[in-house]
Amino acid sequence: MSTRREFIKKSTLGSTALVASNNISPMWLYGRTGSPNERLQVAVIGVRSRAKALIMGISKYPNAKVIYNCDVDKTIMEAHNLWCDENLGYIPRQESDFRRILDDKDVDAVFIATPEHWHAPMAIAALQAGKHVYVEKPCSHNPAENQMLIAAQKKYGKIVQMGNQQRSAATSRRAIDDIREGIIGEVYKGEAYYSNNRATIGRGDVIDVPSTLDWDLWQGPAPREKYRNNIHPYNWHWFRKWGTGEIHNNGTHEIDICRWALGVDLPETVTSFGGKYSYDDDWEFPDNMQVTYSFAENKFITWTGHSRGLIKPEQPDRGVTIYGSKGTIELSRDGYKLYGLDGRPIRFEFEQGLNATLDTMGGGELDAMHIANFFDAISRNEVLNSPIADAGISTMLCHLGNMAFDAGESLKIDTSNGQVTNSDKAMKNWSRAYEPGWEPKL
Repeated sequence: MSTRREFIKKSTLGSTALVASNNISPMWLYGRTGSPNERLQVAVIGVRSRAKALIMGISKYPNAKVIYNCDVDKTIMEAHNLWCDENLGYIPRQESDFRRILDDKDVDAVFIATPEHWHAPMAIAALQAGKHVYVEKPCSHNPAENQMLIAAQKKYGKIVQMGNQQRSAATSRRAIDDIREGIIGEVYKGEAYYSNNRATIGRGDVIDVPSTLDWDLWQGPAPREKYRNNIHPYNWHWFRKWGTGEIHNNGTHEIDICRWALGVDLPETVTSFGGKYSYDDDWEFPDNMQVTYSFAENKFITWTGHSRGLIKPEQPDRGVTIYGSKGTIELSRDGYKLYGLDGRPIRFEFEQGLNATLDTMGGGELDAMHIANFFDAISRNEVLNSPIADAGISTMLCHLGNMAFDAGESLKIDTSNGQVTNSDKAMKNWSRAYEPGWEPKL
């Protein structure tokens, strides 16, 4: 009996479409158990929305338990505790200052789901405290932090996984294997896109800080600002002091898959176009953006981001298309579609329950699979699907996209370190100003 891959190889690109529905449960990826002594005790930092998807994933791993919830907003924490009681059957200990959690030697690992300006500084501090780290994308607020985090992981030797969870999707991993074996010939282009219809964030008014919020700790390493009523808890994404824009907020996922499929690392050039078109408000990034990355061997990646205005009604909200000399592959989080050069479908593969929603939680079984891989790397020394040294490269591509847009120039890149060689204006965004005393240090 021929294998799936042998069948594909024997099929011609002009053959009749074969539609395969793979409904195998992904539970095998996180159903294994080890010694009771291997139980991993973890803390989740930042618990409003995304954390809930992470906690559900953690709860499906037999030898892991959340022992701390951490947030600087008491209102969010109280609501989250009720959610934990209902969904976990218990309420983890609560803490408002993550530094006290890092002092607790019972904590093996931390999950970071805070605003992005905290990702790298908090991850570095956790590594220094001897903790393993699962950090949501992007892993850094700027390229300098990116390099610091990668260096910190090497220095302290703990496991660091970024939350680009499609790296753990079985259909995506099979597609990459098939691409490596030449199923679509020589790959040359990765096309990534994201589409949403976000509303205006308005013009914020300076108001008193809510009594339930520790605004100083919320800001942490960022220079201090007065509190406004359109920043917390979500719209910080669109402010440069705390967020990194849509190319990081969502583009990281698809750009990462394109880079993985093409087998490339840092680009040779980066060009970015776009602007803010939809509303006159406080949003500080482009709300529509097109970025092109060129690589050695005549390969390139494009990312199209529509934050406020859908691309077109019939197109999916996000995805990736990989182009080769013999055909194309479309990749989503739950599926893999193979087409010939003539556009005729050859093979479809899907796995139910993996595709995340566009809401701020973004939950699904894929989180559990990615988290299980993180835990298995810690407890069983298994290969990590998204080690920070590799995930940091995808994050760097997103930084370079923003830097090219801000500079208004096509950037030439030193592929050994990601630095821009032809634009001092772009390099001004390599790092950031920090609140005195809050600077991350190795």
